[in-house]
Amino acid sequence: MDINERIRERIENAINDSLAIVQAETAPKRLSAAVDYAMRPGGARIRPRIVLSVAMACGDDRPAISDAAAAALELMHCASLVHDDLPCFDDAGFRRGKPSVHNAFSEPLAVLAGDCLIMAAFETLAGTAELDATRAAALILTLARRSGMPDGICAGQGWESEDRIDLGTYHRTKTGALFIAATQMGAIAAGQPPEPWFGLGDRIGEAFQVADDLRDALADAETTGKPSGQDDRMERPNAVAKLGVSGAMERLGEILDSAKTSIPSCPGDAMLAEMVTAEARRMMPYLSGDAGSDAR
Repeated sequence: MDINERIRERIENAINDSLAIVQAETAPKRLSAAVDYAMRPGGARIRPRIVLSVAMACGDDRPAISDAAAAALELMHCASLVHDDLPCFDDAGFRRGKPSVHNAFSEPLAVLAGDCLIMAAFETLAGTAELDATRAAALILTLARRSGMPDGICAGQGWESEDRIDLGTYHRTKTGALFIAATQMGAIAAGQPPEPWFGLGDRIGEAFQVADDLRDALADAETTGKPSGQDDRMERPNAVAKLGVSGAMERLGEILDSAKTSIPSCPGDAMLAEMVTAEARRMMPYLSGDAGSDAR
């Protein structure tokens, strides 16, 4: 089994363990089904892959902790998608090629499903305290900071209600926050300080957002698995509007090159450089129509 398959298996097993928290026999059946629907099939699981890649590069001395960190981050990401798709925000009719959760189950159940996933994320991390209380506390704090205000995804969504928006700040909070969390949580899970890993997560997040802006402008809904042209319709700030298509493509390449040079020195830094290169290939061919959707 190659490393990518090992990582995929670890992520899915950890997610299954976390979902069991909210899908007990005593849970409301329709809400339980909505939670499961929000998580499956998954997208590329890029954020948990980064968590485990960084943890492995740093030694991965407590695999159970890094697995929990990966699962918790994916739970939070999927919760954010459920809430983003609601009529009060993006009003998206479908996600990952199927009806969005509020269309499939109702708006109230979508709100509750997203809430349940958020709680499950933190419960998953809290469960690692018996293995290492210090790492568990740091993981919880990092995920909270990158999910709330002023530096998390809640702030990113909130910026869309402001009259004046700095594109860099908007991207760093709306999309980059959970990528920063991914690199920092991977380091924490392996017993390493998170601060040196900010730059790598920040650059990967910015690259992903610029690529997403290009997808939104250039690709159709059948290809992306979600509505396209949303940025223009909702008058959101985006890289294509600011830089044009060619400028945004150039910027994407610059960010990905910078991401490689930002990798902190560690036993697996060469492996991480390969991971960034692989993610670059996933983004670039997709934008020319030669690869499948990341589906967020």
